[in-house]
Amino acid sequence: MRKTILDLQEMAQKGEKIAMLTCYDSSFARLLEEQGVDALLIGDSLGMVVQGHDSPIPVALEDIVYHTECVYRGSRSAFILADMPFGTTGVNPEDTFKNAVQLIQAGAQMVKIEGGAMMCETIEFLVARGIPVCAHIGLTPQSVNQLGGFKVQGRAVGQAQQLLRSAKMLEQAGASLLLIEAVPQLLADQLCEQVSIPTIGIGASAKCSGQVLVIYDMLGLGGYIPPRFVKAFIKETGSIAEAVKLYVKEVKSSLFPADEHCYK
Repeated sequence: MRKTILDLQEMAQKGEKIAMLTCYDSSFARLLEEQGVDALLIGDSLGMVVQGHDSPIPVALEDIVYHTECVYRGSRSAFILADMPFGTTGVNPEDTFKNAVQLIQAGAQMVKIEGGAMMCETIEFLVARGIPVCAHIGLTPQSVNQLGGFKVQGRAVGQAQQLLRSAKMLEQAGASLLLIEAVPQLLADQLCEQVSIPTIGIGASAKCSGQVLVIYDMLGLGGYIPPRFVKAFIKETGSIAEAVKLYVKEVKSSLFPADEHCYK
């Protein structure tokens, strides 16, 4: 039986860490859930690691729909969430809903939306119409041009306070998960305390309810200098299956991320 958002929330309440990885095809979907991965994210990161772009901005909604269908067909038990790519959410809530519907119909159980408090109206609109939402704050890769690159967010006091306010507002708007990317460890801890919904970290803190990495990164196949929060688990194991199993083990036991994978 496939995990639901209620299962993830129950895991978080019990203190069991959620192990999430990105996934883009049926073969990896099957392998990842066989090794105990709880949730599969069809991320717009596919623009960089699959399509060869410099950022996720060129990824189209049709791309995410296609890869979501592949992951859905290859999995049986893992929770599935899909990114809403650049340009599909910064519109009116009605059009965002139409875009999100395509991902749900493709097999996603939740959509992930980048952005802070400005996305609250849209999230309320989607949730009221039966579409669960994972909010994504901190480093939001779709805003790479505005941010001036893939940089840690929240080091300035004002920016940190804004992220804390946004987190609470996004929860109140109806977000069921909060993904926190590339923020200082202390701020990540505060964000986890700020909300009651499960938090998923990537370059955040081991105190998050769970962790996510790009599958190609944790297998050492990123093709670029990996960010601080990446650990190439395959270097310790020698096989893809064992690398995924080790990732799940270290996430569940709070060994990953270690301090060396977090920002100060």
